[in-house]
Amino acid sequence: MSGIRDSLGRVGHDLLARALADCGREEFTGGLRVSGRPGGIFHLRGGLVVAVESPGAPGPEALLLRSGRIGGEQWADLVRESGGTRWPLDGLVAHGYAGAAQLRIVCVLALHDAAFAVAAGDVDGCELAPDAQPFAPVSLGEPSARLLQDATRKLAAITALPYPVRPDRERPRAPAYALDEAGLGLLQRELLTHVDGRRTARDLAFRTGRGVYPVTAEVARMLAEGLLECADSPVPIPVRVPPEAPVVRRREQPALPPPQFTAPAELPRRNPGASGITETLVPEKSGAGWKGFFRLRNGTWK
Repeated sequence: MSGIRDSLGRVGHDLLARALADCGREEFTGGLRVSGRPGGIFHLRGGLVVAVESPGAPGPEALLLRSGRIGGEQWADLVRESGGTRWPLDGLVAHGYAGAAQLRIVCVLALHDAAFAVAAGDVDGCELAPDAQPFAPVSLGEPSARLLQDATRKLAAITALPYPVRPDRERPRAPAYALDEAGLGLLQRELLTHVDGRRTARDLAFRTGRGVYPVTAEVARMLAEGLLECADSPVPIPVRVPPEAPVVRRREQPALPPPQFTAPAELPRRNPGASGITETLVPEKSGAGWKGFFRLRNGTWK
């Protein structure tokens, strides 16, 4: 089908990979704006990616609100207290809504999810934005090559499913027949509540406050299992998987011969408990070697 995009195709993927590689080599600090659909911006510090923002994936604030740690009104109050900051980190910790460790995890999840959304879409061009500032950066940046490889593997995992979908293409709906939801997971039940034949996996991710990758993968699985229906037929998604590092095999070591056991000589000794009685220990042999000793006392086996 001519209308199918070349997700992570040669032109767009190579363009993004080269631009990020140049930023890493030059230890660039600032933003790399990616035009396309959905597009986004990669924020770098010293050549490492510290945040990714995209309209194609929920940001850390949406993921945090979905966790139930803080409500919408409380969030609005924190934003006002912080002077309009989109990510009121200090207020979240000070009011006990979330710990510093939890907030770091949320930011890392949002970074990877947004990178997946950008890479899985169309990349038309990249330009530097030196003055761009991230609102929820991670403390330790990630190499761009590893970030893109992670996005590629995620799309490859979705492609391997019987009914592959893309974040912003298929629009699933609930099946015409009634489903028994007793055996369904929480995410599956949530998706069944929100699918209407008009929302894509990206729309469902924003609706449920979850990452676009796990929602896209779950939609693909539910379509394959008949839990969802879709007017679009499944189409192959071309993916460029980066080559893996060569596997170094160990040289096989020759088998060692079985150990050989030598039976010790007889050990005569004087029994101090009975005068004139001599006791001798005679080794007992077996097929694999010697096993122990028999007692020979005054010429009689004991």
